[in-house]
Amino acid sequence: MLTRIDGATYRLEGAVAEGDGARVKKLLAEANPMPDTLVLQSPGGSVQDALELGRHLRDRGIATQMLAGEFCLSACPYILVGGTERQIDDSAQVGVHQHYFGQNTLLPASFAVEDIQAGQGEVMVYLNDMGIDPMVMTHALATPPDEIYVLLPEQLREYGFVTEED
Repeated sequence: MLTRIDGATYRLEGAVAEGDGARVKKLLAEANPMPDTLVLQSPGGSVQDALELGRHLRDRGIATQMLAGEFCLSACPYILVGGTERQIDDSAQVGVHQHYFGQNTLLPASFAVEDIQAGQGEVMVYLNDMGIDPMVMTHALATPPDEIYVLLPEQLREYGFVTEED
């Protein structure tokens, strides 16, 4: 859900569902005034939609922000790093884990592995394009999909997530 906080600052909250990349891009285009900052709080969701939205934020020059005590997990960090400037409060939680197919997806193992590896490659290119050290993926790849690795404030700075100190 996209709501205006004040001025040109908006809040994007909730899970990232399939198709949200296009939906949220449309909402941002229709927003008046045009957003310059997007505050995030999300448990994550669709990686492809998060990547699409992150690229859109970068193309439009929109900054991202995490407020004290809030969270951006799973696919949400891909939206977060799309911000041209990124401010993350030290008490905010930014968490990563392995990507996975839905439990009802039945694929032969060889195709599943192929798809996962191709997806990870796409994510690593995206992170590099956004100025993020792709080594952050070591934490994601080592954390099972039903768990979350919360990056420490110093890791967020080290990997390039933070461009502005709060």
